[in-house]
Amino acid sequence: QVQLVESGGGLVRPGESLTLSCVASGFTLEDYDIGWFRQAPGGEETVACSSTSDSVPSYLDSVKGRFTIIRDNARKTISLQMDSLKPEDTARYYCARGRCGEIYTEWGQGTQVTVSS
Repeated sequence: QVQLVESGGGLVRPGESLTLSCVASGFTLEDYDIGWFRQAPGGEETVACSSTSDSVPSYLDSVKGRFTIIRDNARKTISLQMDSLKPEDTARYYCARGRCGEIYTEWGQGTQVTVSS
């Protein structure tokens, strides 16, 4: 059974850091692209994606230089390191399996990130 489980969210102050983890099971991680997404009342955004065909990850413009996606196929984990967090980063963050920029068919439950002073 395919499963993606996110963890690491919480309440932080502006300028602080968090690292989110997405642990995969039920499939071979190295065979799939994995993306990080966020949902807020205003909508949904693709934050970052790690592709099996391109070693350079893609990022949402507003998080470039602050967020880093890290793939560890051996440990079946995709992490999202978030630095210099801003209030506008507040959202529920999800990881998903699929193809970067195309389709994502399996999703985790999400983890909440709240940035507030």
